[in-house]
Amino acid sequence: MTVPAPGTDATIALGANLGDPLSTLRGAAAALSRLGTVSAWSRLYRTAPVGGPPGQPDYLNAAVLLRTTLPARDLLRGLHSLEAQAGRQRRERWEARVLDLDLITYGTLVHTTADLTVPHPRAWDRAFVLAPLNDLNPHLPHPRTGETVAAALARADRRGLQVHADTWFPAQ
Repeated sequence: MTVPAPGTDATIALGANLGDPLSTLRGAAAALSRLGTVSAWSRLYRTAPVGGPPGQPDYLNAAVLLRTTLPARDLLRGLHSLEAQAGRQRRERWEARVLDLDLITYGTLVHTTADLTVPHPRAWDRAFVLAPLNDLNPHLPHPRTGETVAAALARADRRGLQVHADTWFPAQ
């Protein structure tokens, strides 16, 4: 019998559409080891931008399962720090970005304050988040509604979503 490592399982969505997105996502995935242990990763998807200014390039999107001992708020701060280190600047909502790291779920936590909302409020509506999450765990329930990732993906608009690579994670 194996004993699970201490901590909480968090799902993190990764996205990038500026610079060298593949290299940026690989670097970010490796840097996540400073915040916990990456135990699973999705395939890499190419997706059309959703919302935001017109004329953006396509995104590369993925998701990872991170086992962390950090409290949710500290994990989110760590994700924002990794974004800043990659050169992300927050100027306009849904703008093109060098790196986007979103905390999608943190165990079964349901929490909404000005500085932290989990589960991510739009994750179960976006195919570019759901498809990578489905690779990690199609049975993952939304902590508030109980709807699984697979059920949400089945109803999602998947136009502009395609598998870009089966392997992308550093040291696969």
